[in-house]
Amino acid sequence: MKTRGAILRTVPGKFEVTDLILDDPRQNEIRVKMVASGMCHSDDHMATGDLPVAVYPVCGGHEGAGIVDAVGPNTKGFAPGDKVVFSFLPACGKCRWCATGHQNLCDLGATVLVGSRWDDPESFRLSLADGTPVGQALGISTFSEYTTVAVDSAVKVPDDTPLEKACLLGCAVGTGWGSAVRTGDVQAGDTVLVFGAGGIGSFAVQGAAHAGAARLIVVDPVEFKRESALSLGATHAVATAEEGIALAQSFTNGQGADVAIVTVGVITGDHVAQAFSGIRKQGTVVVTALGNAAAVGLPISILELTLYEKKIKGSLFGSSNPSADIPILLDLYRAGYLKLDEVITTEYSLDEINRGYEDMHAGKNIRGVIRF
Repeated sequence: MKTRGAILRTVPGKFEVTDLILDDPRQNEIRVKMVASGMCHSDDHMATGDLPVAVYPVCGGHEGAGIVDAVGPNTKGFAPGDKVVFSFLPACGKCRWCATGHQNLCDLGATVLVGSRWDDPESFRLSLADGTPVGQALGISTFSEYTTVAVDSAVKVPDDTPLEKACLLGCAVGTGWGSAVRTGDVQAGDTVLVFGAGGIGSFAVQGAAHAGAARLIVVDPVEFKRESALSLGATHAVATAEEGIALAQSFTNGQGADVAIVTVGVITGDHVAQAFSGIRKQGTVVVTALGNAAAVGLPISILELTLYEKKIKGSLFGSSNPSADIPILLDLYRAGYLKLDEVITTEYSLDEINRGYEDMHAGKNIRGVIRF
C-alpha cells in the first residue's frame, strides 16, 4: 500500500516527507496505522550522522504507538483494531538475553540499524515509488502514516490507552525511568545528579523520585527545562555541572552523589568525566546519552576509579524489559505516579517534523510529538 513518511536521503541532512510503498505484513508481522510518534533526539543523531545506519534513504522514527490495521498470515496474538506501543528494541523472547530478563540486549538488536527485516538483509518493508529500498529506523519507522513491523517490536496495550501519550513509552519513558531505577539502582534516601532535563532526563528525574531519592539535583543550561524538572520531582535545578556537583557535595559531607545519570543531548567524554567527579566512593555514573559513534576515550582518573571503586555503567533502554515494563509504566501513568502529559510540550503534524527538531535544538520542547 501507499503511505507517507519522513526520510533521510543523505547525512548530514533534514527529513523529507514523501510518498512510500509499504509491504503487506508477512508471517509474524503486523501493519499499524500510526496515531502518534515521539520526536526523540536519537533520530536527530541519525540526521547529523552521529548515529549511522546501513541504508539510505531511511525512514525515521522509533518511538510510537498505533492501531493494528492488518495481521500477517499465521500470526498469533494480534488482531485488527488492537492498540500497540512499539518497543524500539525488539525482543525475541528466546535468546540468552531475553531468557535472563535482559530484553533490551536481545540478539535481534544487532540488526536494528540495518533497516531490513531481521532475517534477510536484502528484504525491505519500505521503498520509494521507483522501487529503491528504504531502511526502517530500528525496524519500525514511526515517522510514517502506516508501518509494517515484526511482532517482536510491538506490545499490545488496553483498548482505552491514550496512544497520543503512551507513544512515549516506546523509548523516552523506559530509557529515562530505567536509567534511574534499573541501571542506576537508585535507593531511598540517595542523592542523585541528572545531567540534562530533556525528554529522557525528565523521566530519569521521575524514576529517581519514585525510587525515593532524598535530594534530586538536575543540571541543564535551559531555564525552561530546569523549571519543568522541578515540577516533575527534582528538588534542585542548576545551570552548570560545577553548581550541581558542589550542591551534591554540600549535602553529603563532601562525598558527592550516590548516582549520576547523564542524559545530555549530545554526549562527550567530558560529560562522563564531570559526572564521575561528582559521585562518592562506590558511586555510579549511568551513561544514557548518545554522541558521535566514532568518539572514544574518557578523561577520568584511573587511580580514582580503582581506589574509590567508582562505577561507570552504560544504559540501553534503561536496562528494561519492554514486554513487562511498558505495561507497568502504563499502570503508573494511569495511577497518577508517572507524568506523560506534562512532558509533551508541542504536537506537530508529520509535515512539520523539521520545525519540531528546530524547536528541540532551541530548547523549546521537553518532548515534541507527531500526531497523525
